[in-house]
Amino acid sequence: MALEEQGVPTIAVHTDVFARLARSVARVNGMPTTRQAFVPQPVVGRSPAQLREYIEGADPVNGRPFMQEVLEGLTRPLDAEDLNGVSFERSTPRLLEPDSEQNLHRLFVESSWTDFLPIVLPTEERVERMLTGTSRSPDEVVGRLRPTAYREFWEFTVEKVAVNAVMAGARPEYLPVILAALASGITARSSSTTSFAPLGIVNGPIRNEIGMSSGIGAMGPYNHANATIGRAFGLASQNLQGGSVPGETYMGSQGNGLSYSAVFAENEEQSPWEPLHVQHGRSPDESTITVFFGGWYQIFGNGPRDTWEERFRHSLQACDPFMGPIVAIDPLVAQGFVERGFAEKQRLIERLAELSTLRADVYWDNIWMQTLIRPFALAGVEPFATQLAAAPDDLVQAFEPKEISVVVVGGATQPTWKLLGGPFSAKTPSSGARMMSVDEWR
Repeated sequence: MALEEQGVPTIAVHTDVFARLARSVARVNGMPTTRQAFVPQPVVGRSPAQLREYIEGADPVNGRPFMQEVLEGLTRPLDAEDLNGVSFERSTPRLLEPDSEQNLHRLFVESSWTDFLPIVLPTEERVERMLTGTSRSPDEVVGRLRPTAYREFWEFTVEKVAVNAVMAGARPEYLPVILAALASGITARSSSTTSFAPLGIVNGPIRNEIGMSSGIGAMGPYNHANATIGRAFGLASQNLQGGSVPGETYMGSQGNGLSYSAVFAENEEQSPWEPLHVQHGRSPDESTITVFFGGWYQIFGNGPRDTWEERFRHSLQACDPFMGPIVAIDPLVAQGFVERGFAEKQRLIERLAELSTLRADVYWDNIWMQTLIRPFALAGVEPFATQLAAAPDDLVQAFEPKEISVVVVGGATQPTWKLLGGPFSAKTPSSGARMMSVDEWR
């Protein structure tokens, strides 16, 4: 953009799998004739000779020589169509025309307004009933969402959130939690190619007030509040950011089952430690939901047994070094750690961070570490600068304590634990969790 503002011609270069997305982004930004050229996917991990073949070969999308596309894009004068661009009507109708229930269900599916599971049709009466769950005005703006940094933000209101909560099958008393999650600004339908799905952890009195599960099956489809709050977060993210269409506004390579619903409550009653929200400075009587950029990975284990440190070392080594873990542990595991001397949660977190060692070459052989973190290392930012200077066989610590969260969840039927991708404080600020007050949305 800076070059273009200075009158320097530019052309965008993308890999071919992003052709539809790149053209869609240009179109919705009013510039459908933006000049673009394409090379094959992948680029990362290719040898210099293979990359040279890309630029000396044909553009796989347009079928013309790649360099010809680039040179013409840089030298061909702008014509009237280029200069005019396009504009769009951004408003949407509040109500649909009356129709049969069958036809309306079909319309919602064909319009990609659902997650392709059955929904509750959001009639005016049902939406009004949902709105009784909050004291906020229906037309009050909750926040803004977008699937990627390259699309415009969509602003949305309390009423629009209520519509999606109805569709998800939620109850009015759940609405403050759903509003708080969406007010975080973290979309549950991110277009990241990693296919991650944000996680929501609920703390405080609201858990018991609305009957959320923090015990047996809390992470599964066994509780109405857990399941429908998570589903409402996803549906609202999808519909209130302008869609989530594979190949256009969603580019997750494999997708993620957690996108259906990934919200649960912490088992504060059976935890020997302070809950997540108190750990981060909130009052025990405040209700919160913490939304994590998460779901990149799940790793399972039992214990703590005598070899627990070695097991956690191996498991932490298997985590993506860019994305620190939520350590979700059953109450039996929590008690086991207390018996092993971890009366304070922070001591356990610090020990887990010490165990998260990787060989330096493995630590840096990661697309996100190379593209997002290596520039900080080259600029002298610690600890990345020291880690980059390490010999390939040297061990470096993958995670700092601030990147690791420990929460207690489960019904004490077996001492199990999971590592779930999702740091509270991330290596890059834009990837950190956000703790939101539910009480503000009552």
